[in-house]
Formats: sequence, structure tokens, C-alpha cells
Amino acid sequence: MKYNKSKKWLCVDLETLEYRAAWDLQTSLVDARKKRIIDKDVILLLEHPPVFTLGRRGGLDDLTVSPDLLEKSGIPLVQVERGGVITFHGPGQLIMYPIIDLNAARMRVVDYVEKLEEVMIRAVADSGIIAERNSLNRGIWVGNKKLGSIGIAIRRGICFHGMSLNVNISMKHFGWMNPCGLKQIEISSMQRELSHKVSMSKVCAAVKKHMESVFGVNLIKTSLPELLKKLNKNYESTSNIKKTFKKTRMAET
Repeated sequence: MKYNKSKKWLCVDLETLEYRAAWDLQTSLVDARKKRIIDKDVILLLEHPPVFTLGRRGGLDDLTVSPDLLEKSGIPLVQVERGGVITFHGPGQLIMYPIIDLNAARMRVVDYVEKLEEVMIRAVADSGIIAERNSLNRGIWVGNKKLGSIGIAIRRGICFHGMSLNVNISMKHFGWMNPCGLKQIEISSMQRELSHKVSMSKVCAAVKKHMESVFGVNLIKTSLPELLKKLNKNYESTSNIKKTFKKTRMAET
């Protein structure tokens, strides 16, 4: 797809961010897009501390460890409105949350999901990994091993949540669940497929490059304080967004 210089999306790098803080930020952005407080779509790029999340079809039956072990581990379990079942996020996994007005973009949901898959397929190909789609589950796969996942939610035409790509993430906690509610599948990472650690910054740059080419947009780098100004929010008044700002500022110094 050719670049459309008039079609610009805001792009914010947030480094590591607690899941609920990122969720709060997304919902604020969805509301701002609906009310036209923000006139551009936004993508957030980040990593999460360890967290299990349950989508709309998710249940505790897909955990393969006891609730006691989960509680002792200190890893939260969060029920969210995205599609899908259960998944795990943690350090070494690249998360991208696009907040996209699908109606304004005249984009069908299935086309949007396929574009996200294409972005991941191209990004890992840049590192020499050949991945593909799989009819069993949305995301990208290397054989029967899942390398990247997609789970989205839509409110009045505004899409949020998004995709996760396993770069250098530990495989330990994927063994505590039936990934995506599927049994007898493996989870992999770019590190595992290549037998060496992968530069997260290079993967992030590849994802941005392919977001531009696949969606035909220009990404405009934006800081979190700049974004919050557009939201007409005072970050001091919201504890989760305040924490978000602090972590981003620390990452930039």
C-alpha cells in the first residue's frame, strides 16, 4: 500500500507499563476519539509486567495451575472486554494497542485483523523468521507454534486492545494455561526460533515501518505528555495515568 501523507497516526512509545494503567489510557483514548477530542488514530507500543488476562470468552478452566499458586506468584489475573480467551503478557513481549476509528477508515474488522497479522508476519521476516496465519486461531504461527496473538474490542466503531508479539519473553508462564483456550499447541518466541536474543528496539522499529506500509499511513512520534494535553487531562488528577507519565519520563531520561 502506498503512503498517504495526509493520513497521519500518532505513535507513543511507553516502554514498560502496568496493564491496568495501559487499559485506563486506552479507554480514555477511545472516548476521546468518539467525541473527536482527538482527530487522529493512535498506536501505543509497550511491554507489560507479568499479567494474565481473560477475554470475553475466557474462564478459569483454561488455567492449568491452582488459584493458590497464581496468588502466591503475585501475577494478577484481569478480565477484559477484548475478544479471545486467556493470554499472558510479560517482559520481552512487544505489545501494540492501536486506537483506530474503523468507520472513519472505512475498514472492516476482518480486514483490520488481517492487516495486524501482516504487520507481524513482515516484522519477524525482517529477522529471518517465516511465519504465517493459521485457521485455528488469529495471530501468527511458525508451524504449530504460536508467535504472535491478536485480541481486539470495539466501541461504537473505535477499535482498541490489539496485538502481542513474543520477542524475548520467558516461556515459563505460558505453561500455566491453555494458550488462547487451545490445548496441545506450543507458544514460541523470536528468541527461541533464532536461538539468540533479539533486539526489542529493532523489532519495534520494524513493526512501526510495516504499520506504515500495510495501513498506508505516516506515524507521528508523540510523547505521553503531548498526548495527555490532547486529551485535555491533567495527569496529576488520575493516579494510573500519573504512573504512566512517570514511567515514560524515566525511560526517556
